[in-house]
Order: sequence, then C-alpha cells, then structure tokens
Amino acid sequence: MFKGYQIQNGRVVEDQSDAPQILVTFVPTDDEKRVLVTHYKLDEHTVNSSVDPDELSRLEFEPEHVAVIYKRPQNYLGGDQLEFRTSSAALFLFKERLIIVLNEQLSLFGGKQFNRVGSLSELALKMLYMSISHFLEHMKAMNMITGDLEGRINASVENRYLIQLFSLEKSLVYYLNAITTNGVLIERLKNASAKLGLSQEETEFLDDMAIENNQCLRQTEIQANILASLMDARASIVSNNLNVLMKTLNLITIGIMVPTLVVSAFSMNVRLPGNLQTHPLAFWIIMGFAFVSLGAVMAWWFTRKIR
Repeated sequence: MFKGYQIQNGRVVEDQSDAPQILVTFVPTDDEKRVLVTHYKLDEHTVNSSVDPDELSRLEFEPEHVAVIYKRPQNYLGGDQLEFRTSSAALFLFKERLIIVLNEQLSLFGGKQFNRVGSLSELALKMLYMSISHFLEHMKAMNMITGDLEGRINASVENRYLIQLFSLEKSLVYYLNAITTNGVLIERLKNASAKLGLSQEETEFLDDMAIENNQCLRQTEIQANILASLMDARASIVSNNLNVLMKTLNLITIGIMVPTLVVSAFSMNVRLPGNLQTHPLAFWIIMGFAFVSLGAVMAWWFTRKIR
C-alpha cells in the first residue's frame, strides 16, 4: 500500500497528489515492487532486501539516489512466547523525493522528533533515529519482563518461565546484531556526509545518533550478559523447588502410611490383644491409635524443621 506525504511548514502531512514528495509503502506486494523498480528506477535487489528480515544495514550510492537499509525492531504484540524480532526497512533518498519501504503497518511521523523537519535528508535521519528509540523502548520492556519472570521462577517448578527466558535471550542476540549493524551504517553516513550533502546541523545530529546507538548497544550487551549468567542459577532454583516439593510429598505419604499400618494390623483376621476383642469401643480405640501415630510423625517432622 502506497501513502503520500509532504513537508509543509516543518511538519510532515499527507499528500493525495499523484507525485508526492514522500512516498511510503507498507509490506509492498509484487505489483508495488514492480512499480518501485520500473517507475522510480530502484534496484530490484535492493527493494527485495528492504523487506528481508535477515538483511544487514548498509549504504549504497546509485546514480540518482542513495539507498539506506537499516534494522528496526518489530512491534511487540505480547503473548506467552516473549519473542522480540527485528526487521529491515529502506530509505531511498532522491534530490526531491524520499521513498520509505517498511514490511509492517506503522504509524509514522507522530513523534515529537517530527515536529520540526527541514529537509528530506533530515527526515531520513530521523527515521533512522526513531528505530534506535524503538530499540531502547523494547529494552525497557525486556527489563520489566525479566524481573517479573525471575520472581515467578523462584516460586515455580514449571519449565514455562525458563523457556520464556530462553526466548528473551535469543531475542537479545538478534537485537545485538541489528544494533551493531546500525552503528556501522551510522559511521558510514558520517564519513559520507559531504557526499550526501548534509548540513552542519544534520552532521551533528549524526554524531548524537551514534552516541545514542552506542548507549543502546551497551545496554543490550549488559542485559544479554545478565540473562546468560543467570540461566544456570534459575535452572538450579527450579531443581531445588522440585526437591522441596518431593520431600513434602514423601512426608505426606509417610504420614498416611503409619495410621494405615495401625488400622491394617488391627483389621487382620486374628484375635485382638487384651479385652479389645469384646470391648464396645474397640473401633474408636483403634482409630485413636491411628491418630496418635499420625500426630507422633507430624511432631517428629516439625521438631526437625525447628532445628
């Protein structure tokens, strides 16, 4: 689906004309890719790469435009799997047009960073900066989820929460790769700022973007190291919780077996000792022995727990 926009009074607004200044396509179909290749003279391989989630960030100079492919996180929809995925996006910057290719439906140009846009190149840089901010937001969400899972693992013997931690750890590996390749792309943009015709303000913005991306990378590395170092400890906690549960079940089993043994002994087809054979309260006396034996076992167990 194609949507048109234009820069008007420093803001990005919709443009319904046939030749918009900014052209955005979400999840392009084969027909839309064909339009991008034939009408706008984009490289077919680059267009296909822009929607390939495994594509690395890169910068390419074409005769009439500059192609920028960068990594961004996909919108997280929640669920039990806790998988955070990355995707690719592309910016094709012409002298008087900017084409943006995304592989999912997004709400664009609504953040405060788009309140003042002076040029197409500045808009392209802010699109790249938005992906860094998106990564940082996902890292905050991962920290909150990790803290919640740690509490659940401490009180659970199920494997579900450990599997969710494994999913988070795998997601962080993909995030590390994506943020690292974005950092390489930002460095290439800085080195080619003169060739791209970037203004002094835009070049300084690239410097700020590089710092922000490095901080995001560092935060992701720390989170990945924490998860990797705690996985063994979490597995040990689950194993310990299982041992405690098995000890409790064994105690319950023993507690039930002792009175059962007493009742079974007096229920055999033999003469009962003393006057129990003819005593009118023989049944209640035997039940009393059973409860006394159960109480003795429970008293012994609580005595061990107190020690």
